[in-house]
Amino acid sequence: MERKRVDSFLRLIQRSRQGKLKIYVGYCTGVGKTWQMLQEAGRMQENGIDVVVGLVETHARKETEDLLSGLEIIARKSQLYRRIEITEMNIDAILQRHPAVVLVDELAHTNVPGSRNAKRYEDVEEILAAGIHVISTLNIQHVESLYETVEQATGVKVKERIPDRILAMADQLVNVDITTDDLRQRLTEGKVSVLSRSEAALSNFFRPENLEQLRELTLRELAAQLDSKRRNQFHDEAISNPDQLMVCLSSKNENCEPILRYASRIAGRLNRNWYAVYVQTLSDSSTNVDARVQRLLSNTLALAQQLGATVFTYKGDDVVKTILQFAREYGVGHIIIGNSGRKLSFLQYVFGRQTIVERLISQSRGISVIVLDTREEAVMQKTTSTAQLLSSIKETLLSRNQQQHEWKEPIRRARVILWESVLEKEEALSQLLHECCLVHQAIDEASAFQSILDREKQGSTFVGEDIAIPHTRLEHLNQPVLSIGLSRIGIYDPESSKKARIMFLMLSPLSDPNSHIRILGTISKMAADSHWRNMMLNAQSKAEIIRILCERSVNCC
Repeated sequence: MERKRVDSFLRLIQRSRQGKLKIYVGYCTGVGKTWQMLQEAGRMQENGIDVVVGLVETHARKETEDLLSGLEIIARKSQLYRRIEITEMNIDAILQRHPAVVLVDELAHTNVPGSRNAKRYEDVEEILAAGIHVISTLNIQHVESLYETVEQATGVKVKERIPDRILAMADQLVNVDITTDDLRQRLTEGKVSVLSRSEAALSNFFRPENLEQLRELTLRELAAQLDSKRRNQFHDEAISNPDQLMVCLSSKNENCEPILRYASRIAGRLNRNWYAVYVQTLSDSSTNVDARVQRLLSNTLALAQQLGATVFTYKGDDVVKTILQFAREYGVGHIIIGNSGRKLSFLQYVFGRQTIVERLISQSRGISVIVLDTREEAVMQKTTSTAQLLSSIKETLLSRNQQQHEWKEPIRRARVILWESVLEKEEALSQLLHECCLVHQAIDEASAFQSILDREKQGSTFVGEDIAIPHTRLEHLNQPVLSIGLSRIGIYDPESSKKARIMFLMLSPLSDPNSHIRILGTISKMAADSHWRNMMLNAQSKAEIIRILCERSVNCC
């Protein structure tokens, strides 16, 4: 009970230092998101709150411009791109001004190349990290995991998208809604800014059936987000048993992206960690796979990280054996895999051969296998509805006892090393392991080092975004041990040619796989936050790093 009170207090401290995010969400351009945001800003100013305009797009609409009058506007920053002058939000000026609240329109906007951040939502994360509250706007079609759903509903491929975690981190979500008839009327009256002529827009994207589907999608998505926030608050002090989701990736399947978005939505609804695992066989080596396939695979792994998955790559000839070994080691209860429709020949069936999906289903005792049809013509169709699947998984999860989260202590007690020069992976591992051994002298340093190297041979633990998470489980260890190394210049892995600047070394007991999974999940959530990474890399002392870890681990657990 005392530990719970301490955790709650730390959580309050963290929330007080971080800015709050409020997002006005609409189903389409023209429903009035910017209008309502500016109206709220006016009311705030009348009540003495220091509110400024970081960036608002008026699209030359007089009503919107009128609402801007009287509000302080931060001048935009001009940049030259291909000899064209483009203006973007001036983050430096906002941070220097440090208002209580800043308005940032069009959250999914892509900044001009060469900007401080590639995306506007990254600008917002930086502003929030400085303790400034943000009010923003977003259309539902820009949420990453809804990409296929929106394309199916409207026939439009949305290019600018934000990770689902941005919507999930919002402290308030406000649905801005008008009827589809009213929206089309506003378009005909010229009150909605679209790139094409109004007549063309009315007959294409703004068709009534498109708008109705987007409107319904918005209501369902916001309801799900609110339900998730309510459940998280209600169960704030409890941690569910690890029953994570895992997606199997393949270089032979070119339609992995819909599977990742599908898994992201399920994991988000269930508040579960999830993993994307790619097993590289001999036939998948760089010498046997052409550049196009390598590029597709690289893009798929990058999308998995953006959607919040922890990505692992392994090498092995037996794909099914490697997948099931990973699933059992990391407490995976649900494996999601695509079925591209490829079939074995008649002779292969005669001689008892099975496809990877068939073998996985027959050998995965105690683990649910979800097979999605990833054939080109069936990518957008689901044989089992998401709602039914979620209901089934929830029943499985709710039938298991919840456990307390004493496992968070290793993160708070982590040893820290700061490196001022570049070093190779094995040297970094050796130094981090030595720090762990100083705390737990019962660890056999030589055998532990060999165990770490053996794990690295299975696949690189350099998971991207400047993060590496080498780990192993030891037989005679009685509690998890963690050490962290930071190098602003970089830690280099000669085998994979990857580089990281933050390395977590995790040792956990062989007899307690649950703590291993939970700590890995917490690290993954922290590592996905670009501003947390920047805070860590800009820290000036070990004590400051430990403080950042303690504060952030409270929110991630």
